[in-house]
Parts: sequence; C-alpha cells; structure tokens
Amino acid sequence: MATNYWLFKSEEDVYSIDDLKKEKTTHWEGVRNYQARNFIRDDMKKGDLVLYYHSNCENVGVYGIAEIIKEAYPDFTAFDKKSKYYDSKSKENDPTWFMVDIRFKEKFDNPVYLTDIKSNSKLKNMRLVQRGNRLSVFPVTKTEFDEIVKMSKI
Repeated sequence: MATNYWLFKSEEDVYSIDDLKKEKTTHWEGVRNYQARNFIRDDMKKGDLVLYYHSNCENVGVYGIAEIIKEAYPDFTAFDKKSKYYDSKSKENDPTWFMVDIRFKEKFDNPVYLTDIKSNSKLKNMRLVQRGNRLSVFPVTKTEFDEIVKMSKI
C-alpha cells in the first residue's frame, strides 16, 4: 500500500514537536472542520507520514516528522462535556469527529520556516501557501514532503 503524506498544524505552546518527542505517541484530537475530518476518517492510513508544523508562534514552520500508527476512530473528546472539544451533536453511536494516533519519528535540526517554504519555487503549489488555506490537517505530495525534508538538512 502506498504511503500518503500529510501536514498537521499544532500551536507550539499547545502541543509541540518536543511534547511529541517526550511522549512518543499521542492521539490527534480536536479537529472540528468537516474537510479535515474527512481526510482523517477516509484517507489517513497506518504508516502515512506527517510533517509536524508549528503555527501561531514566532517562527511558524515544519519542525519534524511523525507517523500515523492508528487509523481513524471516534474522537472521544467530542463526548466529554468537560473538554474544550465537546460537541453535543456528536454521539458515541454516531460520531461526527474522528482522530488518529501518531508517533514521533524525527525532530529537524533545522526547522523549515514558512518564509522559506514560500520562497521555494518547488513548493509554490503546496496547499500550505495557498490563499485561504486554514485547515489544521491536509495532504501534501511526496515531492513536497521530500523537498521539505531536504530543506531541513541544509
């Protein structure tokens, strides 16, 4: 089965690449956008690779790589009234929201900042740099994934 490639955004002060490195694995909960949910539910597979992106911080960019280790299952935070991700419309027997589990693979020695991504002509069509893209999870091509990894080695 072919590997798919993804970009996951997380705010550095909420859950950073260092948090993932320390914990080794986590569930990726709290996605509350239908298009992003569909990617999680329908397209993400065990073994897919993830560019781990820090958003809403001083130096936004890709900080490392994770791997999907468990495919989509109901996001239990949607059922927890104490969770900031609670959704009264989502039911355990008919869940609206899903999550995957990921595992830390690598932290880049040299993060690849958004400014560098935007200035790389090979990445000009990447969804990340397209106007209006606000999704927290979305697919990237193998070429885009490989180029960002290459940029992290410079």
